[in-house]
Amino acid sequence: MLVGVISDTHGHQPFTREAVRMLETLEVERLIHCGDVGSTEVVDLLRDWPVDYVLGNVDGDGREFETAISAAGGWLHGQFGTLELAGRRIAILHGHDTRRLRETIASEEYDLVCHGHTHVRRLEQSGPTLVLNPGAVFRANPRSIAVVRLPELEVTHVNL
Repeated sequence: MLVGVISDTHGHQPFTREAVRMLETLEVERLIHCGDVGSTEVVDLLRDWPVDYVLGNVDGDGREFETAISAAGGWLHGQFGTLELAGRRIAILHGHDTRRLRETIASEEYDLVCHGHTHVRRLEQSGPTLVLNPGAVFRANPRSIAVVRLPELEVTHVNL
């Protein structure tokens, strides 16, 4: 199973369209958005996939996103989400709450922890947990996303 992981779109539609074209080329089956979605227009651009969203520090309380995400067939997990895909336990959070991010990684409850916020790519092993920041679709150089092959946990960062 191929899962696309994106973060920090900040409502920027042209850059999100670039990410969509890349994700289509890579033939991902599902998406994870690690927060700072920024606008419901971004949700609409991602509607061709099942998408799991968490809220970032620019997303407010998420009320404006609830209806759009549900209508697009996605799931809004609030500030923190957990999934089980292909037998792997995955945690999703934005990462602006650095204490919660550290605690989630240190818990060793997850095979994969996906986060954003820093706009900097990250891929590191912490005990049994692989920690992934895909980089950012907006305000990053280079702008990037990531693809995770499950259940193998093979990660590729992709420049946009």
